[in-house]
Amino acid sequence: MIKLFYISDFKIKNESFFIQEICILLNNEGMYIGNINYVFCNDNYLLDMNEKYLQKDFYTDVLSFNYSIKKWISGDIFISIDRVFENSKIWNQSFMVEIKRVMIHAALHLLGYDDQNKVDRKIMKKKENFYLNFFQF
Repeated sequence: MIKLFYISDFKIKNESFFIQEICILLNNEGMYIGNINYVFCNDNYLLDMNEKYLQKDFYTDVLSFNYSIKKWISGDIFISIDRVFENSKIWNQSFMVEIKRVMIHAALHLLGYDDQNKVDRKIMKKKENFYLNFFQF
């Protein structure tokens, strides 16, 4: 089950559409959906989590905590609406395209994709773009 939570004034208007897309992505990758929580928050909330859990002192757009077991994908995903908004301006994208990209990116992390080195980043970016194009709205 995929759920969306909000610790900010932001709220996705058509939640079921976004949830359905993540379900399609996970099923397309041959996985089953366990419990996945997307939590939308602000920069300070995510910065505190980044410091507390990862000992990193910088803003980020997303943190994924993976609880998956074999083919059952589960996890908690925290997304900074502030960072997504800023990144949408930097990348000259609409906010909704950028929020979808980050949601896809986080789901890919739960699937085991990584972005810690150049090769892995390239693979992950290719997957992100595939699903972003697949889910054009």
